[in-house]
Amino acid sequence: MTKPYTHFSQTEFEERQERVRNRLRQLKLDGILLFKIEDMFWLCGYESDGFCIFGCMFIGVNGELTHLARPADLGNISYSSVCNDVRVSEDSEHSPRSEHIKDMLVSHGMSGKRIGIQVDTMGLTPRMFLEIQSKLDNWCNLIIAPDFIRELRLVKSSTELDYFRKAGGIMDHVMEKVIEVTNAGTYEGDIYGTFYDTLFRLDADLPAHIPPFGSGDSALNLRYTSGRKHVEKNDQVTLELGLAYRRYHVACMGVVLTGPDIGPRHLKMHSVSVAALEAVQAKMVVGSTVGDLYNVYKKTLIDEGEEDSLLTVCGYTMGAAWPPTWMEQPLIFEGNQTILQENMTFFTHMIMNDRTTGLSMAVGEQAIITDGAPEIITHAPREPIIK
Repeated sequence: MTKPYTHFSQTEFEERQERVRNRLRQLKLDGILLFKIEDMFWLCGYESDGFCIFGCMFIGVNGELTHLARPADLGNISYSSVCNDVRVSEDSEHSPRSEHIKDMLVSHGMSGKRIGIQVDTMGLTPRMFLEIQSKLDNWCNLIIAPDFIRELRLVKSSTELDYFRKAGGIMDHVMEKVIEVTNAGTYEGDIYGTFYDTLFRLDADLPAHIPPFGSGDSALNLRYTSGRKHVEKNDQVTLELGLAYRRYHVACMGVVLTGPDIGPRHLKMHSVSVAALEAVQAKMVVGSTVGDLYNVYKKTLIDEGEEDSLLTVCGYTMGAAWPPTWMEQPLIFEGNQTILQENMTFFTHMIMNDRTTGLSMAVGEQAIITDGAPEIITHAPREPIIK
């Protein structure tokens, strides 16, 4: 690659930008202030975690495309972004970000115009929103915009799908290595070490949040907790692994049982989890709704007498993601009317936590929606993982 070092062609970026401008015209907006790093990456290739402090992009219907960034992020913009109009927002007690945003909009002739602003993003704090709102009041018409760029990103391009498949292949190898080292007596830190060492050596990216795997009581935790311990005999080790390739995330999930004593309850929970996963995957066809996927998951658990283990979500879409999470909307929950389209991708997890017995079981895989059966790109063992 030549500088800027992007993962897509200039033509693909231009097509994406035009799709956004067309949507702005439909919404009768003259432009939009962006604070979601995932959208900036999709539009121009920009990679930075500086959004957690400040980062803004403006895209207008007449071809405007501008970065407004802190000095610390200028290197990342030069390295990764195809956007050439870069303005600096210096860190100063007496020069607020909202003033810099207004100056940028003034240069684009946006006085009195309808300007959208993203609010459903980790990149814009409520304090900053109120500051911007106050600064632009009576100068332009500031409109809270729908999250339409995320919706445009749901259907992936052929290049994006190539990155998903590459990530899936790496994930399968990583999962195999992690299962291999997960045994009674293994230190959890060594399991993490194998995970990170393997993904880095295979040119994968760090996942957008720390994979929350644990043993014993922490096997039921669906979020990362600090403090490492050793895996024991007759233990359960929940592996919820995620990684990315060129920022595109995949995940895989399974539970290792160390034995030697494997109880029938664990085995029943595993068989139900697999049945639910296969039922959901069978429903992952063009025209189904996301809510339909949840309904199949729910019915399977109820039919198997496992209603107490139902969660309110059994998966979500994944894409190019930044901390603090690799989860993206739509989540797979009851009543979600999002319609599945070809080239969308979803991670579906069938997690069963029996809090009465303290037992846990789960399987999860990533799939791409096709014109037929889904293409499974990460693969969890369908037989119980017994060490």
